[in-house]
This record gives sequence, structure tokens and C-alpha cells, in this order.
Amino acid sequence: MIEEIVDRGMLLAIIVRNEYDKPGISFFTPNELSQQLAYMHHPQGKLIEPHVHNEVKREVSYTQEVLFIKRGKLRVDFYSVEREYLHSRVLLPGDVVLLATGGHGFEVLEELQMIEVKQGPYSGDHDKTRFKPEVDQPLRILG
Repeated sequence: MIEEIVDRGMLLAIIVRNEYDKPGISFFTPNELSQQLAYMHHPQGKLIEPHVHNEVKREVSYTQEVLFIKRGKLRVDFYSVEREYLHSRVLLPGDVVLLATGGHGFEVLEELQMIEVKQGPYSGDHDKTRFKPEVDQPLRILG
């Protein structure tokens, strides 16, 4: 229900399937990632104390994004940092993916509704480098 996509020791992504359920708070990301991903399951009546977040200067070098699949079906193609196709996964409603490093591409397999969360501010064309995948590369859909 939790899958880490790793290439040569580098974390590319974390997939949290809709079926994941564990009481309490489960963090899936290491502390050094600039985007943190956690799952929370609390019983009725649990109190979370009001709080504010302190100003803490952080340096973000690469955009990391989180996709929440609401409806439909999405194929995610994973690429190494050298832009080599690795493999693909299919995400379904309720699934969440954190895209941490490497490259990625998508194909909408069924009409899709999803929410994307990533660091800002958005820097337009400076934020990403698009590339063409190898056309004759067969898809390897795992999981």
C-alpha cells in the first residue's frame, strides 16, 4: 500500500494507495525532503492543539509535487534524472503520489480529476525542462 520508487538509491516518488490505513500519524518522507507527506487517522474526539507555524528559512532547490487522484485513472511514467524511462504505475481514485526527483510523464487513462500541491512561487518556464520520451520504448507497468 506504500511504494517507494527508487533508482540507483535515489528516491523518485512515494505512492500511497487508497487502501492504506493505520491509526495515528505516519510520515512517509525523510526529514530532509522539502515536501513532507504524512497520513493521519484519528478517532472521533481526538484534539489537535491549535498552533501556528514559526518562520523558518528553508532553501528549496527542486520542485516536488504531490498529486491526489479524486476520480479517474492516471498512468505515471517514471524517468531517471538522466531522462531514461524506468517504468510506470497506474493510480486510481484515492491514491496519492509524491514526485520527489527524476522525471515523470502522464497519460490520462480515464477522465481525471486530481489535486496538485507543490512549492511556490511558480517560476514559469524556468521551473521545468520538457523532453521527448524514446518512442519505441515499451511500457513497463508495475504494481
